[in-house]
Amino acid sequence: MAKLPDEKLDALIARFNLLEQEMAAGPSPDEYVKLAKEYSSLQPVVQTIHKYRKNLSDLAGAKELLNSDDSEMAEMARQEVEELNAQIEKLAHEIRLLLLPKDADDDASVIIEVRAGTGGDEAALFAGDLARMYQRYAELNGWKTTIMGQNEGDVGGFKEITLNIAGTGAYAKLKYESGVHRVQRVPDTETQGRIHTSAATVAVLPEAEDIDIEIKNEDIRIDTMRASGAGGQHVNTTDSAVRITHIPTGIVVIASEKSQHQNRATAMKVLRARLYEAEKAKRDSERAEARRDQVGTGDRSGRIRTYNFPQGRVTDHRINLTLYKLDKVLEGEALEELISALITENQAAQLAALDEE
Repeated sequence: MAKLPDEKLDALIARFNLLEQEMAAGPSPDEYVKLAKEYSSLQPVVQTIHKYRKNLSDLAGAKELLNSDDSEMAEMARQEVEELNAQIEKLAHEIRLLLLPKDADDDASVIIEVRAGTGGDEAALFAGDLARMYQRYAELNGWKTTIMGQNEGDVGGFKEITLNIAGTGAYAKLKYESGVHRVQRVPDTETQGRIHTSAATVAVLPEAEDIDIEIKNEDIRIDTMRASGAGGQHVNTTDSAVRITHIPTGIVVIASEKSQHQNRATAMKVLRARLYEAEKAKRDSERAEARRDQVGTGDRSGRIRTYNFPQGRVTDHRINLTLYKLDKVLEGEALEELISALITENQAAQLAALDEE
């Protein structure tokens, strides 16, 4: 078992202690928030380092008793050495994970865009299933979900729906959902029991604050128009729908709820998130090629998961993991198993890359 480098651990503890002193010295509110954020991020690793070092100290003491003349004492020491070695290895692994580079957006809230793909009405119904799955998963994590915009399908579900899921750490988990989701099932309208394959695309964007992306007034064109509807009392009779075009990139965002004021704010929030994602994708593409071998988190061109109703299974193709818990996945309950496996795979790839370096 390789011992962790003392100089790196000492530097982390020294930085943690310095932050504690600076926070106690009465800095300005803005500076305190900045210090507290770094302090909070270092606290778990520093606590684990202290446990790791205590176990190393205990191990040294136990080894001194291995050659004791008292056979019973020597046996107890042997067992303790075995237990401590296992604990030290576990703590060392935890420290290495805590030291992995973190995505700066992991703590962010998210905007999720779900769109029906190939498959017509069945694709729209599946998009509705996915949207509900994310709403339930958010609820189970104590996050707040707001529907930012929706375009209902002709027989149910959604041609597209945009959700805002607010909560610390939402992006860290939900970023793995970006991609093409495929469903295999027998539609209600199928009279001969044939299985149809449909798809929906999911885009997960970290919610960008105003300070992240600057949008100049001269770079956008805002148009108002009459929202489309299914008819009856829900038809929008005023020009409340808002379309914002970002001229430099050509990105177009439409919000079509009842309030024009709210639509403008919603469209700007989605535009900011899309511009931020585009900038983030540009940065990511410039990083080392080793990242391409890691678990994908934003490639919408590839199929990432299949939901097979006849067999009651869900397969994530990125890690070749199949769960026979389709109902629980769609209820948001077993989605955590898939996401946790993806996170573990991604961490393993990062650790392997660090070891090579």
